[in-house]
Amino acid sequence: MAVRERLASRLGFLMLAAGCAVGLGNVWRFPFVVGQNGGAAFVLVYALFLALFGFPVLLAELSVGRGAKRGIAGAFRSLGGRVWGVLGLVIFSGNLLLMIYYTDVSGWLLKFAEAYAVDGAAPEFTELVADRRSCLVAMLSSVAVASAVCAVGVQKGVERITKWMMISLLALIGMLAAKSLTLEGAAKGLAFYLKPDWAPLLHNPGRVIMDAMGQAFFTLSIGIGAMTIFGSYIDRRESLVKECVWIILIDTFVAFASGLVIFPACATFGVDVASGSGLIFTALPKVFAVMNGGRVWGFVFFLFLSLAALTTVIAVFECLIGGILDMSNRSRAAVAVFVGASVALLSLPCVFIDGALDFEDFLVSKVWLPLGGFAFSLFVSYRFGWGWEAFREEASAGRGVPLPEWARPVFRYVVPALIVLVILSSLI
Repeated sequence: MAVRERLASRLGFLMLAAGCAVGLGNVWRFPFVVGQNGGAAFVLVYALFLALFGFPVLLAELSVGRGAKRGIAGAFRSLGGRVWGVLGLVIFSGNLLLMIYYTDVSGWLLKFAEAYAVDGAAPEFTELVADRRSCLVAMLSSVAVASAVCAVGVQKGVERITKWMMISLLALIGMLAAKSLTLEGAAKGLAFYLKPDWAPLLHNPGRVIMDAMGQAFFTLSIGIGAMTIFGSYIDRRESLVKECVWIILIDTFVAFASGLVIFPACATFGVDVASGSGLIFTALPKVFAVMNGGRVWGFVFFLFLSLAALTTVIAVFECLIGGILDMSNRSRAAVAVFVGASVALLSLPCVFIDGALDFEDFLVSKVWLPLGGFAFSLFVSYRFGWGWEAFREEASAGRGVPLPEWARPVFRYVVPALIVLVILSSLI
């Protein structure tokens, strides 16, 4: 087994873990799901489910990684036995499934940022997607960046680059929010976003609740063991309960700030906030086209989106590379090249076949993430897995708030039940 690297600082860990969580779920999915479900009332329901099972599954992933000092596959086998090790490999494969379409979307964002920088305007989204060669180059660029960063190492590559990317991301979202709040329709947009309207919840509670539950799961990148590898890189000086709170706060801040950018802009320029998944690719470019300084702000916005996507890509690549290093004696550089080449090859259907990307997205977000979260909740709360006592000791070790004993029923009953609801609603 290769010598295990460690993260150099607590800040590096928080930025890396938050970078894994912060991604398209925050700045692409969150605003349009909020728009489709009535605004502030949905945000409150989403925050509730973030606490009910987003936090527990995140804590479970980090604790399993730190307890075993391995990625998900090795950790499940080490702490739970051979059968759990096989399940860990299945969960681990979800990272590869995520990357073979996420890198494609990341490439689109890079192309949008490039278009604003070079041409001063966004390309037509349908034309961009139809240009297979351009999409291929963009996807390969995203893969190359992630592979190169991870090949350098945990501290010198992944931690250092992700830390500065996250700091830049937070600065950019601050700039965009400040600009958006000065627009003419900011008050109207903020009223929709911050003043609860309970009508959508009362009219269709099932949809609002299920969308909120799904968003809470998707936004933290939990359920495929991506966070487990980062738990394996840290010591026991800090309580993981406290660290999870910080990660969720950073993740939620970016999602919330994205709403501060998008809803005032939509209200000012008459864009339908319920535009769905095309909100950032088709609706918002119309805003930048008529906004003063729209070329600059369009570039800044899509640069921000690109950084958010790339932090997730780099983090998940590190999960894949770290997991393989746990099971082999190959060099990090060789494994990084192998992972990059594998992701690039397996991503080709999403580039060249219509509908492949949507299928991969459904498979990961509606099946792999929930099932992985379900497995984690059982693994840490029952004796046939790692067990509650060992999990609670690991989660509580270090400075900060310990995991209380009363939380056991949440992990054992509440989290699995909620995840079953998510899976059933998705399939239906």
